[in-house]
Amino acid sequence: MNFSVEPATEALFGERARWRYPPPFDFYDDDGAPPLNPERFYSVLTDDGAIAGFYYFEQRGDAIFYGLGLRPDLIGRGLGEDFVCAGLEFARERFGTKRFVLDVAEYNERAIHVYERAGFRKTRTKTRSFEGWGEVPFVDMELDG
Repeated sequence: MNFSVEPATEALFGERARWRYPPPFDFYDDDGAPPLNPERFYSVLTDDGAIAGFYYFEQRGDAIFYGLGLRPDLIGRGLGEDFVCAGLEFARERFGTKRFVLDVAEYNERAIHVYERAGFRKTRTKTRSFEGWGEVPFVDMELDG
């Protein structure tokens, strides 16, 4: 599957608010609140123009923080690495950066493996607190160009 990237639209945010992941990945379900920084989001489209997911890019020092989400019905179909790499390629062209950082819930082992296959390495673990979820361990990861 090929992916194209464009600035996020209200269609992305509306669709994303309806996505529901199976437990324990329901942690990633959108709460429907408007995003704090919509200008940092990008829609990821399939060849037929359907929304496949989103990317989020935020400058942090000399690195870009990379957030991403694949539509729930596309999870587990072998698209992860291509999806991650398409976002990296887009960000390199758009922002000219080579260093990326991200964080992922520690229990999300399948995502961690995808990120490692894309070249990311674990740098540390931390705990973040979320309303309704309590303390959640996270893994920080980094990719140097």
